[in-house]
Amino acid sequence: MADGHRSVVIEADGGSRGNPGAAAYGAVLKDAETGELIAERAEHIGIATNNVAEYRGLIAGLELYNEHTPEAELEVRMDSKLVVEQMSGNWKIKHPDMKPLAMAAHRLAPFGTTFTWIPREQNKHADGILNVALDTATGRPAKKTRESQVPATEASAAAEEPGRSTSNKLVGWSKDLGTPTTLILVRHGETPHTTEKRFSGSGGADPGLNTDGEAQVRAVADWLAPLAEEVDALVSSPLRRTRETAEIIAARLDKQVEVEDGLAEAAFGTWDGLTFREVQQRYPDDLDAWLGSMDIAPGGGESFKEIDTRVRRTRDRLLSTYPGKTVLAVTHVTPIKLMVRMALGAPLEAVYRMELAPASVTVISWFEDGNASMRMFNARPMESAFIGR
Repeated sequence: MADGHRSVVIEADGGSRGNPGAAAYGAVLKDAETGELIAERAEHIGIATNNVAEYRGLIAGLELYNEHTPEAELEVRMDSKLVVEQMSGNWKIKHPDMKPLAMAAHRLAPFGTTFTWIPREQNKHADGILNVALDTATGRPAKKTRESQVPATEASAAAEEPGRSTSNKLVGWSKDLGTPTTLILVRHGETPHTTEKRFSGSGGADPGLNTDGEAQVRAVADWLAPLAEEVDALVSSPLRRTRETAEIIAARLDKQVEVEDGLAEAAFGTWDGLTFREVQQRYPDDLDAWLGSMDIAPGGGESFKEIDTRVRRTRDRLLSTYPGKTVLAVTHVTPIKLMVRMALGAPLEAVYRMELAPASVTVISWFEDGNASMRMFNARPMESAFIGR
């Protein structure tokens, strides 16, 4: 018995207004015998799908369980048939973006946890607090968080893929998509590591721009200068080369720079500062494993799946902070590639099929309903292009 509670119940829920769209979760921990409320938690999580929000609610509930009643018997009750059946082992987890969430939940759930599906009407507490979180974050009146008119199996299948709308639209042809949030993604200028083609991530030597890199960035800043009035915010990765790039652009556009840690380059661990050939010579087995799986990380570094999760959360944070605005973000190769793959709904392996030049510009617009439009990729000042909202 833990703190007087022999058995407890988690009621968890998640919802997305748009699927994907503004999303939140709610989680409630109660005594199973008395119904006493032990703890609750709700959080706005940015742009996400119903299924992502539901899994986040489950994870939050399990965290509450481990914080307050780690020795009690546990039953989890949710009105998400998908999550309950997947956690019970009855349904396969098809989409790769769901697997890390399910794994996190399994790690937190004690042996013998019972997962029970309940009708939505019996999950009002969790649903209520997630709607309060959404209303507070978005400043909008409460409304349904699910597409209840879609049959459950169909809605689950459509919602399981984050970043994918339940209705594909010809972006640029439709007039009902509203004003998008546009990210102007600028890769930093050249560094000594860039010219020598060395792994250069977070936690390494953190080189600054070289002379050519500074000239590249000044050219990009001049190119972007006519857009100064359209840029509502300028954010940068915390690494030296991106901060130096951002400061040059900020001075030309008369903007202030805000640091966004989630825009940092991948951590390459023991490979940092080495060339590909040097890694191949010193860590051949590790390199083969890394190239063969998006789950494998260099020693002490991040896997592509881990970076993808971080960048997705950063994108969601920017979209929710600057809705309908234009944000100029100075970042690195990997985060830009991942933003592109999210916008296109491409598999994670697509990062191997993109190339980005130093001080290049990529532009993506995200609409409130989850649709995205890639307006420019790997462009540089000498290339004729149009950047617009």
